[in-house]
Amino acid sequence: MTIDADVFQQLLQMVSRFVRERLIPLEAEVARSDRVPEEIKQEMRDLGLFGLSIPAEYGGSGLNMEEEVQVAFALGHTSPAFRSVFGTNNGIGAQGIVMDGTEEQKNYYLPRLATGEIISSFALTEPEAGSDAASLRTSARKDDDTYVLNGTKRFITNAPYADIFTLFARTESSERPGGVVTAFLVEAKTPGLSLGKIDKKMGQAGSHTCDVIFDECRVPASAVLGGKPGQGFKTAMKVLDRGRLHISAFCVGVAERLIQDSLAYAMQRKQFGQPIIEFQLIQAMLADSRAEAYAAKCMVLETARAKDRDANVSTDTACCKMFASEMVGRVADRAVQIHGGAGYMEEYGIERAYRDVRLFRIYEGTTQINQILIARNMVKEAAAAA
Repeated sequence: MTIDADVFQQLLQMVSRFVRERLIPLEAEVARSDRVPEEIKQEMRDLGLFGLSIPAEYGGSGLNMEEEVQVAFALGHTSPAFRSVFGTNNGIGAQGIVMDGTEEQKNYYLPRLATGEIISSFALTEPEAGSDAASLRTSARKDDDTYVLNGTKRFITNAPYADIFTLFARTESSERPGGVVTAFLVEAKTPGLSLGKIDKKMGQAGSHTCDVIFDECRVPASAVLGGKPGQGFKTAMKVLDRGRLHISAFCVGVAERLIQDSLAYAMQRKQFGQPIIEFQLIQAMLADSRAEAYAAKCMVLETARAKDRDANVSTDTACCKMFASEMVGRVADRAVQIHGGAGYMEEYGIERAYRDVRLFRIYEGTTQINQILIARNMVKEAAAAA
């Protein structure tokens, strides 16, 4: 079931208006206080933002991938902290349940995730395993009809206020001496689960991460995502494919906002008796930024449409994530340069964006891991065609 085209356009206009009228005016306050106001979170619930990509039969809007990236373009025009509030409920925190959960798990969790009643989180990264998801050390020991979890997850977005974690841990396997990766749905109040202190980050104030620690944390066998031990790695890769495309779209939105602000500044800022937009070197930076943002947008839309056709887009999502995250870093750097000294000052918000976008090249697959994924897939495709 897909959303009606007219209804989707109304949704897109609503999101754009919410960003423009409610979120952008609060950016500086969120940066100073390191928190998103509770009334804004409630407005997000009322607008249905927590369930944008959750299927309609479970109370969400059921956006397809092309529709989701268009919403992400709009959301990118404001601070990443706002998207982070509801982003995991639509993305990596819920999509594992949507894709591979049992019907019981879907019926129990998805309707509450869609309304924002509960917040989800994706617990994959560890102190010794980030991009190398196959090297997880968190363990899940089978004990009759339960599993006992032990290990630490690191840099987990929304962990400080999450109600449920999609946890990836290593379980025993008779075929593989090192065990296999299994995904679990673990509620935050489960005994043996505790949280570390909230991380102090370079940027993205208002979006919080922390360690999630499992110490003899016991969960029932029914907590295994999809009821199938050993399927966790496949689930994680599928979820990350979608997540990378979403982040790529968000990078495009951020770049568009930075270009818009830089152009406006260049048209009113005067040097040598004329607006600096008249200087060709300023024009060149704006033109390069516009061209790169447009290229990334085309990549994202094309890949989203292919994903909606059920094509294998693993290589292309890695291409999008690599290009879009690097692109927005270059655009942010040029924005600082165009603003000159003002770009370095807190008042204009450009320095904040410069710090915020740096994370996009790291999480949900670093640029380097995406380069490796792309190259490996190229070799596989060439070998298969030979």
